[in-house]
Amino acid sequence: LLDHQAGLFQTVKDISVAELRTNTIILAKVANLMKIPVITTASVPTGPNGPLMPEIHQNAPDAIYVPRTGEISAWDNKKFVETVRKTGRKTLIIAGVWTSVCVAFPPLQAKAEGYKVYTVMDASGDPSEMASRTTLARLAQAGVVPVSTNMVFCELQRTWNRPDAAAFGALYGAYAPNYQAVMESYQKAQEALK
Repeated sequence: LLDHQAGLFQTVKDISVAELRTNTIILAKVANLMKIPVITTASVPTGPNGPLMPEIHQNAPDAIYVPRTGEISAWDNKKFVETVRKTGRKTLIIAGVWTSVCVAFPPLQAKAEGYKVYTVMDASGDPSEMASRTTLARLAQAGVVPVSTNMVFCELQRTWNRPDAAAFGALYGAYAPNYQAVMESYQKAQEALK
C-alpha cells in the first residue's frame, strides 16, 4: 500500500477520499485475515504529502513500513524491493496515491522483473479522471491487471463455507453500504420468523 498519505488525499479528484480510505482499510483487513504480507511506504511523510493513514497499520498490525529516501517510485528504493523479495511472493497487489505515479511505476518495474501484478484501482486515487484513465491504459498494455477492492477480497474468499465467513460479510458491508442494509434486513426478517 503505497503513499496513502493525508496531504496527497487532498489532491485526489477521481474518487471520494472517504471511498478511497474505506477501500484501503478493507485491503488491510483482508490481508490480515488471509495472512498476506502488507508492505507500506510513504513519500516524504514529514513534508506536504503528510503522514500515512494510520488505519492501515491498525488493521494490518504486522504490516512492514519501509521508509524512502526521496525516491518517487517505491521500486527504486532497494530496501523496499528487498522487503518484497523477502516475502517470497511472486504476485503483488498494489494500491496507492497517486495512481499515475506512485501506483504506476512500481507495477511496471515489478512486471518487468517477472512479477504478476494487480493494481487496485478503487483503493488508489489521482488528481484527475484523465490521469487515472491514461494510467490504467498504460498499466494494462504492460500486462498489469487492474482490479477493484471487491474483486480482491471476493477472489481471496472463494466460498462462504469457511470459518471466517462473518469477517468477509463485514467486508462486503463496509465496501457496499447498501449490501450492509440488505444483510441487516435479512437478519431482522430471520429474527421475526423465530
